[in-house]
Amino acid sequence: MEDDIVDKFSYQYPDHPKLLQAEQPFAQILTATASTSPNAEESSASNTISSALMLSKVQDPSFFSNGTDAVGPSSTFFSIESSTNMNKMSSMAFFKGMEQAKMFLPSDNLMVDGRGQKKRFDMDGETEAGMDRSSKQIAMTHTDLEDTALKKMDRLILNEYDGYRGEMHEELITLDNENKAAQQSIRMRGRRSAKKTMVTDFETLLIRCAEAVSSNDRGSASELLMRIKRHSSPSGDARQRLAHYFAQGLEARMAGTGSQLYHSLIGTRTSTLELIKAYHLHMATCSFLKVALIFSNYTIYNAVAGRRKLHIVHYGINTGYQWARLIRRLADREGGPPEVRITGINRPQPGFRPAELIEEAGHRLSKYARKCGVPFKFHAVAAQPEAVRAEDLHIDPDEVLVVDSLFDFRTLMDESLTFDRVNPRDVVLNTIRMMKPSVFVHAIVNGSYSAAFFMTRFRQAMYFFTALFDVMETTFPRDNAKRLLLERDIFARSAVNMIACEGTERVERPQNYREWQARNQRAGMRQLPLDPDILLMLKEKVKNQYHKHFMINEDQGWLLQGWKGRVLYALATWTADDTSGPV
Repeated sequence: MEDDIVDKFSYQYPDHPKLLQAEQPFAQILTATASTSPNAEESSASNTISSALMLSKVQDPSFFSNGTDAVGPSSTFFSIESSTNMNKMSSMAFFKGMEQAKMFLPSDNLMVDGRGQKKRFDMDGETEAGMDRSSKQIAMTHTDLEDTALKKMDRLILNEYDGYRGEMHEELITLDNENKAAQQSIRMRGRRSAKKTMVTDFETLLIRCAEAVSSNDRGSASELLMRIKRHSSPSGDARQRLAHYFAQGLEARMAGTGSQLYHSLIGTRTSTLELIKAYHLHMATCSFLKVALIFSNYTIYNAVAGRRKLHIVHYGINTGYQWARLIRRLADREGGPPEVRITGINRPQPGFRPAELIEEAGHRLSKYARKCGVPFKFHAVAAQPEAVRAEDLHIDPDEVLVVDSLFDFRTLMDESLTFDRVNPRDVVLNTIRMMKPSVFVHAIVNGSYSAAFFMTRFRQAMYFFTALFDVMETTFPRDNAKRLLLERDIFARSAVNMIACEGTERVERPQNYREWQARNQRAGMRQLPLDPDILLMLKEKVKNQYHKHFMINEDQGWLLQGWKGRVLYALATWTADDTSGPV
């Protein structure tokens, strides 16, 4: 059984960096035993250098692609040869080392339990049966979670993202009552008591602390951080929550641990079911994401009118659940649905399955398309966006090609770090132009907190995230677990990266819509006019279903979304300008 596991692992992941790192010590030990050979020292050095080269090269972006099936196992393409004599030698050394290590384990399947008693580990007896039951329970749990996620998705789609508003009604009434009670309590306690509740000026404290951190005044920064942390909380009001996460970022920046903190945040895995629940709730109370999804789906639905094939290239697909609604609409289309092909592009995840998230999205969408009777194929690509080329996507001229990016390009590196070559943003836009899509749906985070100077960036980020946390405070109950999930996994992650990281580690680099407009035009893209019917429908939906402070407007061909007058997100549609050449 152990041999089978080893063979399976080495077959699936022969060049994985973690495997190569694990193999290296065993290879060195075994080569050391051959010291009697006249070429032993030379052989050992060659072994070490070859392994180091392999480890450095396999860090390059990987491209994962399935075959002709709707969803299949991903295949990996590296920039180096996948099998060499040294790789085989290293693998053999590693597994031989494992065999030698077995000599130190108890024989006759005897294990020692926590009480110091010997216990027979009989795979043919009760233990095997117990493990079998455990594995079945795990499998059933995974299936149940997947089914529950599908049901949530069905409900989200059938109600056009409005189904959760009924369940949220009581919570929103509770929030309103809590706010009214708090205001009445302040009035009753008088002006003096009211002043006490407003004594902590987080904006001033955060600015002063950021200035101290920026000038390396550790004493002042530490003192200010203590004051901020004493009064802030991830479960308090909007100001306290923002101060809590911003203080985390400042503390990590001062300690030089920004990268570790950010990677610990992105390493927190949230289940698909929990994500769908959170998005479900978010769209019931906040218009930003819902407007973006409806805008994208209606634009694509109109683009494929009268055509039989549709190909969507989605940068940053993640769970992919937004396409379920489009699949449902296409299934009900007069004349029958078109053939739908989705190419989902996501950055590789760390670990043994870099394409796991995209593949799960593909299986989920394939199952839903089959249920709706829509011919469907899914192509998973786990790679950096700038590593994807138009020729990799097998574009069919008979297809209506649509490129979609909802807020994903904010993390592409800009020209501030790429003086000697074309920056990744322009590389991706050039690739999209070469695809010649019928429409490119571009949704952006309208932020100005990507300046090179830290204090300028910090102030702009404060204004932006203050608006976001105010949205959550106004539309969500404070003790709602899904609100905490959204704030921690989305807002805090972005804020911490912007504050605590520099150089290539700082991936949050949003631009405002005017800057993106100029960049897209330089890349040879031509802006398309907004559909007036879609714009009118979205304005009515926001006005009738959401808080009065949500705003939706149009400027220079962009659909703008904001809160209390501040523009936070923007959407536009583009196509390739055939009269323009490459950048």
